[in-house]
Amino acid sequence: MRILHILDHSAPLQSGYVFRTLAILRQQREFGWETIQLTGPKHPSQTRMADQAGEWLFHRTPPAHTLAARLPVLRQSAVVTALEKRILELAESCRPDLLHAHSPVLNGLAALRAGQRLGIPVVYEIRAFWEDAAASHGTGRAWGARYRLTRALETLVARRAKAVTVICEGLRRDLTARGIPADKITIVPNAVDAERFRTPPPASLPGLTPGDGEILLYLGSFYAYEGLSLLLDALPAILARRPRARLVLVGGGPEEARLRSQADRMGLTGKVLFTGRTEPELTARYYGLADLLVYPRLPMRLTDLVTPLKPLEAMAAGRLVVASNVGGHQELIAHGETGFLFPAGRAEALAETVVALLEDRSRWEPVLRRAGRFVREARNWRMSVAGYRQAYAAACPAPGKPDT
Repeated sequence: MRILHILDHSAPLQSGYVFRTLAILRQQREFGWETIQLTGPKHPSQTRMADQAGEWLFHRTPPAHTLAARLPVLRQSAVVTALEKRILELAESCRPDLLHAHSPVLNGLAALRAGQRLGIPVVYEIRAFWEDAAASHGTGRAWGARYRLTRALETLVARRAKAVTVICEGLRRDLTARGIPADKITIVPNAVDAERFRTPPPASLPGLTPGDGEILLYLGSFYAYEGLSLLLDALPAILARRPRARLVLVGGGPEEARLRSQADRMGLTGKVLFTGRTEPELTARYYGLADLLVYPRLPMRLTDLVTPLKPLEAMAAGRLVVASNVGGHQELIAHGETGFLFPAGRAEALAETVVALLEDRSRWEPVLRRAGRFVREARNWRMSVAGYRQAYAAACPAPGKPDT
């Protein structure tokens, strides 16, 4: 089985999208499948036709330099056209058995057009509805004209692809409500390499030393929907009862400057540490120094429909997770069983949950044990990526179908 993966962006960039891609590629290679990787013209720094990133070769798509590519209405069409052309070029030399297009929808449209010309089936993977992400980031308006168009195109691609994969039940449920047959959709959930996050011996990091006090950690991107402003709002109530607590925010993003300003305005200097983005190799060390991992996502369509990856990493690292009760978190965390949930959007409830756990650690051990078992047994990449067998077999039920 030879699979041409069509991606938005890739390593050496760092994002949840990239980490999932690399995990999929590694596991598919372990299954004996051959993979070819192609990014679209929106991948930044397109200077070569291919880039080597560690062990992986990523083919690139040069951006279009036509007048259409500079006009707002025609720009997206130019992206699809350029990517379709590159798929056709690459397919001529690589001879893939199927095209596996990963969201956003422009990749799916290009893959469908190329697949029709080549006579190659297309599997479309939806990791999130990007119109919801645009609305949450402020680059689009919820249910505006662009939002509705993107949604309609997503539905169209899902209907025309031979098979569809999604990362969680929330996305599957939304697609079936649009009329996509449930038996056409396979859930290939986010997972984790538990060995990678096995807690190392405590070691100091810049600004942090074991025994410095109770560490509340957030590790991830700084987007408004992650609710980090709410976490800062909750911190004074936590400090009133746990004065040695500190909040460590690892990562970066568009909200960073606003969050730093909020912390200064609230007089939290010395109680909040912004580390900036960190190398993946240091992630396990940050987890190892933390007492609680806090994920305060705000309630909205995006967070209700999509599951994040970071809580699984925290569970694999043997750390207790506190998260808001948005739908995406509820797919990962059973309250009181594998972590603790609080009512989304309520700073006082977040503070109360954190303080109660810090004051009574007798509740931690059975929860940590169950959470660790959950990620090892149900959310490992081998089990998750095996789900592609069903989608690929549905797409190409012929010689060359995926084997074991």
